[in-house]
Amino acid sequence: MKVLGIDIGGSAFKGAPVDTEVGKLLNERLRIETQPFCQLKDGAAAVHYIAKHFKWKGPIGIGFPGVIRKGHIGAVGNLGDHWVGQNGQALFSEATGCKVRLINDAAAAGRAEMAFGAGRGRKDAVLMLTFGTGIGSSLFFGGVQYPRAEFGHISWEGKAIERFAAAVVKTDKNLTWKQWAVRVNIYLKIMERLLSPDLIIVGGGVSKKSDKWLRYLKADAEVVPAKLHNDAGIIGSALADWTASGISSARHLIAGRERFRKIIRLFPLRRQANLWSHKQA
Repeated sequence: MKVLGIDIGGSAFKGAPVDTEVGKLLNERLRIETQPFCQLKDGAAAVHYIAKHFKWKGPIGIGFPGVIRKGHIGAVGNLGDHWVGQNGQALFSEATGCKVRLINDAAAAGRAEMAFGAGRGRKDAVLMLTFGTGIGSSLFFGGVQYPRAEFGHISWEGKAIERFAAAVVKTDKNLTWKQWAVRVNIYLKIMERLLSPDLIIVGGGVSKKSDKWLRYLKADAEVVPAKLHNDAGIIGSALADWTASGISSARHLIAGRERFRKIIRLFPLRRQANLWSHKQA
C-alpha cells in the first residue's frame, strides 16, 4: 500500500510517500520549517503543501506531537495549547481533500522501528524514545503497542523532563555530546526504574549521529539507535490503521488487552523518591 506519511514536529513538518509493505520512502522527503507554537491555519497549510508537492490524492497518515484519541488532539507539547481539543483528523482531511489518519508522532516512529527497524522481531519490553524539540515515547510488550505513553512529560524539578533532556537542550545550552548524555542518563535511569525495558531504541534526528553519544549512555537495558533514523516518524505515520473505522481489529485489541494487563502487573508506574535527587548537569 502506498501512503503519504507526514511527521509533524515542534520545528518542522516532514513528509514523503511510503511503501508500507517494505517500509521505504518512495521519494525524497519534503521538509517545511514552522514557527514556534504553529497556528492551526499554518499547520493545515503546511500539510496541504506537502500533499500538493507530491500531487497526492490517496491516503495520508500523520504523526502529531500530542495525545490522539479517535482523531482528536489532547494534551500537546511544543505546538501550543491552541491545538488541544481540535479534530485534527478532520482539519487535515479538509486541508488536503484526502482520507487522513492521525497518530501520535512517537507512537508512529515506534511502529516503524518495530516493523522494519531496530525492534523488528522483538517480543520483550521495548521502549522507543525520540529526542528532538521534546521527548516522545512509545512502549511495546509482546509486539503490541501501549497507547498514549507520554513519558517525556514526567515531572523533573518542577517541569517536564523533556525541558531538561531533549535534543534541543543540547543546542540551546551549547552542551557537548557528553554533557547532554549525562542528562539523558538521568532520564534513562527513571525510565528503567519505572518500566524495566529490555531494549531502548533512541530515535529522532540524533539517531543519525549515534557515534557521537551512544558510548556515553549507561543503562541496564540494551540501548540502540533507531535504524530508520529520522524517517521513522514518516514511515510509521503511513502505517496508521486503514480499516473503515480507523480502529484496530478486535483480534488485535483482545490480544493487546491481555498483554497490557501483564504490563500493568510487571511494570507499575511508581514514583521512586531516590530518583529525584540528581542535580542538573
